[in-house]
Amino acid sequence: MSDAASTPAPEGADRPAAAFFDVDNTVIRGASAYHLARELYRRRFFGTADLLRFAWIQARYVAFGESKDQIDTVRERALALIAGRSVAEVTAVGEEVYDTVLELRIFPGTKRLLDEHIAAGDQVWLVTATPVEIGRLIARRLGATGCLGTVAEHKEGYYTGRLLGDLMHGGVKAQAVRELAEREGLDLEASYAYGDSLNDLEMMHAVGHPCPINPDVRLRRHARDVGWPIREFRGRRQRVAGRSVRTASWAGAAWVVGLVARAVRRQVRRRLEMR
Repeated sequence: MSDAASTPAPEGADRPAAAFFDVDNTVIRGASAYHLARELYRRRFFGTADLLRFAWIQARYVAFGESKDQIDTVRERALALIAGRSVAEVTAVGEEVYDTVLELRIFPGTKRLLDEHIAAGDQVWLVTATPVEIGRLIARRLGATGCLGTVAEHKEGYYTGRLLGDLMHGGVKAQAVRELAEREGLDLEASYAYGDSLNDLEMMHAVGHPCPINPDVRLRRHARDVGWPIREFRGRRQRVAGRSVRTASWAGAAWVVGLVARAVRRQVRRRLEMR
């Protein structure tokens, strides 16, 4: 899951520090995968039936919250959708999405913080559930060291529809950070970790300097309880919208419903024209 291939530093040597950044709502406003999915839908990687399935999953998320079964369902369906597609094709779509959408949604405050770590000589890693190819693309554009992301298996340049390892989510993030630190000889006690939700909590506990950025209600409460510093880079309007996961979820669901409705209207018009 790492871009690195170096050996640990010799015992007793000064070990470098690192800064680990979650991506969605920490570096980039909103979900990067949402914008990638929109472009993949436009290019007919999947159809209306798939949108309906995701709308049902979204509705369950709004009603009952996130669960392991739900994460597994999304993961398996997403892998099935890209099976047989080329890595180059998906990466090219990611490049376009970054240039036209994601670059405009980067929080300036987070970018300044990231640049400060680079200037200080720290390694800077993105840690995200987003496919590692997309995460590496974002890391390159930001000048970061690399990305720890979800790895979809591919053979001879084409996705197989299977996952290598686990989704980069929750405790898996902390595990990946510790494994990277061992390979790179990083000093985790001197390192920093930034995230926006409890999904990033274990990763932040793995370093000496945890700092929530744009935290949700539960992470903000935890940070205050344990005395962590909090960085807020959202404007007032964005903070109000971000106070509830349900707000973002219903926004995503509305987008899906809108797409389905438009698709249905087009089908009805075609049938009427054929009469």
